[in-house]
Amino acid sequence: MMSPVAEHEVAEFEKYAPSYSELLDDPVRNRFTQDPRHFYWRKWIVIERYLRKHGTPPERLTWLDVGCGRGELLELAGRSFSRAIGCDPSGGMLPSNSSFEVYEQPSQTELPFADGSVDFLTAVCVLHHVHGRNRQLLAGEIRRVLRPGGLCCIVEHNPWNPVTQRIVKRCPVDVDAELQSAGAMGRLLRASGLRCAHLEYFLYLPEGAFQRLRKLEELFSGLPLGGQYALFAEASDHAVHSAQ
Repeated sequence: MMSPVAEHEVAEFEKYAPSYSELLDDPVRNRFTQDPRHFYWRKWIVIERYLRKHGTPPERLTWLDVGCGRGELLELAGRSFSRAIGCDPSGGMLPSNSSFEVYEQPSQTELPFADGSVDFLTAVCVLHHVHGRNRQLLAGEIRRVLRPGGLCCIVEHNPWNPVTQRIVKRCPVDVDAELQSAGAMGRLLRASGLRCAHLEYFLYLPEGAFQRLRKLEELFSGLPLGGQYALFAEASDHAVHSAQ
């Protein structure tokens, strides 16, 4: 059963659903790119590079995108996986014509999937909307649905980046946001039984510069200055299991 705070947060996203894209519009954000899909593409670059570098090609994995919203990341990357699934506690946010399986979560802290049922899980800019004890409950659910040796990737806004802070403070969708540092996120995951395996900062450069200087951004991925970070964690010390 959802707490009153969690019910309020889900209700807020139901309210935002009809005009979600317009609410994200911001002149500072637009200087970074004119195409909102660029942000999903940048996340997918980081995710795919890590999976392939560590010998876990996405085409062998079952992927769950928690808090998938309108399914933009699923639509971009889902065909690269053996199976791609999304879920969100806000039914109004879920796409009505998705090419992939999407499910409404029973609550903000419950995932409607069996224990150990996915190889790879993402939660992209989700946990800063989950507050108090609910954040730990959701992290526990992430651990529960991962197969032994499964891998998760948490993508969050970097609170040490001043431009990120400015955009978040101006965005109506993020009025409740509690930005978490990578260190705090690592402690949360470890408390849920996950082992942090890799941390990478990205979104240093606007779209135009990134096209020319992509390798340069990769060199700075260890510096805590990028607009967002990706934290990868494993459910055990073993390799990610392939989808059967």
